[in-house]
Amino acid sequence: MSWFTQLFTGHSIAQAIVALSLAIVIGLAIGVIPLRGIRLGVGGVLFSSLALAHCGISVEPEVLEFAREFGLILFVFTVGMQVGPGFVDSLRRRGLYLNLAATLNVVLSVLICIGLYLALDLPLPVAVGLLSGAVTNTPSLAAASPAFHEIMPEGAEAAIAEAGMGYAVAYPFGIIGIILTMLLVRAFFHIQPAQELETLKKLEAIQHPPLQAQSFIVRNPNVFNMLLADFFKLHPSGVVISRVKEPGEETIHAPTPETVLREGMLVHAVGEAEQMETLRVLLGPPSEVNLRNIQGPLEVRRIWVTKGRVAGKSVRQLGLTPELGITITRIIRAGVEFTARPGTHLYYGDRLFCVGTAKDLDRAGDLLGNSTKALDHPHIMPIFLGIFFGVVLGSIPIPLPGLPSGLKLGLAGGPLLVAILLSRINNFAGLVWYLPAGANLILRETGIAIFLACVGLNSGHGFVETLTHGSGLFWMAAGVFITFIPLFTVALLVRIFLKYDYASICGLLAGSMTDPPALAFSVQMLDSDAPSSVYATVYPLTMILRILFAQVLVLVLFFLT
Repeated sequence: MSWFTQLFTGHSIAQAIVALSLAIVIGLAIGVIPLRGIRLGVGGVLFSSLALAHCGISVEPEVLEFAREFGLILFVFTVGMQVGPGFVDSLRRRGLYLNLAATLNVVLSVLICIGLYLALDLPLPVAVGLLSGAVTNTPSLAAASPAFHEIMPEGAEAAIAEAGMGYAVAYPFGIIGIILTMLLVRAFFHIQPAQELETLKKLEAIQHPPLQAQSFIVRNPNVFNMLLADFFKLHPSGVVISRVKEPGEETIHAPTPETVLREGMLVHAVGEAEQMETLRVLLGPPSEVNLRNIQGPLEVRRIWVTKGRVAGKSVRQLGLTPELGITITRIIRAGVEFTARPGTHLYYGDRLFCVGTAKDLDRAGDLLGNSTKALDHPHIMPIFLGIFFGVVLGSIPIPLPGLPSGLKLGLAGGPLLVAILLSRINNFAGLVWYLPAGANLILRETGIAIFLACVGLNSGHGFVETLTHGSGLFWMAAGVFITFIPLFTVALLVRIFLKYDYASICGLLAGSMTDPPALAFSVQMLDSDAPSSVYATVYPLTMILRILFAQVLVLVLFFLT
């Protein structure tokens, strides 16, 4: 049975896989156990891996470091792919206040760290490590290392090791503290997440109202004998007219820009409620006859965009216009429904509602792909190419005045920004930057589970000893202040003054701490991806500030003493 023992006590690739798998399996089992209606979810992996490490299970540091960073990259990259298409809209609507709140969190944590350093006479490396661990930001700890080499060349390695110990002591509560803050805010304000999510859906419906379809009778003398193209030039209402029926005729026709509006003509339109009311005023009253129910040469089909070479091209470029026999009445993208214009660019995975003859619709289907099977097939090469670009971007040092070394986005910030950008572009360099929802979820959950398992296995060996001997508990208490006070302060402010919903607060707290486990916990707790868009909105600026302040903090604390 020595071979079996070696799987737990030896140091091999097989042993590393066994240790990680065991930590993840036990942690996920812990995560599904309800505690007052709350489940830890994937956050349970951190506790199981800490326990396994305390029991003597270890993995080679190099293996742990690689697996941890790769898991983190998978997580942030898939988050970026998910939120990318709606990122710009989210940033435009409320990005300023969200990033100001995240910046306040960063500044408060730094000020508290400086206060504790001066009041408690903490060693400088420990203070820097506590800040990085308490805010769960590993890149900031790495960014501080060159600063130690600049100010203390002789003792830099010892200082870096001491900072690492402070980081390890503060990090577990850094993760737990964010989750506890989320739960405390929920209890403090007596929040019912399900009700708030329903309200949030209604708000989204107001901001992105569902489309309506209605037939109208042309009764306004001001538009009689007017070309449809001229009508829309004078009244660009944003609606799409998909069918018309001439007075006295029994058949329906597809409209073109040269269609003449005549008295008594029936016009079928698709648009938002406000737009449809405007059209009613301009054309005439609604008709009891719905042109959709009249048999004729026109059909309605749902067509999916599943050909990479057409993604990124506009409706006009593809010839999907009324002049060529096709009218696109609506597009559904990432759950949002909107009308199509000639200049609207199509994304891979878009669902189009098209009106036309069977022949023209067949042509449109062949052009766009219309293969639901293709949507289930993940595009692997763009994923790894995107990760490659992200790591390169995150490794580029950006020189800043007064800093001993350049500022880097790191292995988390770089891939996140690249994923947001590429998923927004959707089609670049002949590749489709699209990830099916199921594949995205699997990669995201796998990445965060590996990351947490590595963190726990790396911190668990000396964790208990550090706490029970020397200054470990003292350091942990300091880390608790750095974690909790800024988080709870920001949460109170945005809830009371900005009236943010609970899902947005959870995304803000996780993003302002650059903490993927907290995001995963909130998504599972709420059974909604609503926190993810807020997380991605504040993450890039927060990451930059965390890295920048870590390096500045070393210099400030050094010169203060």
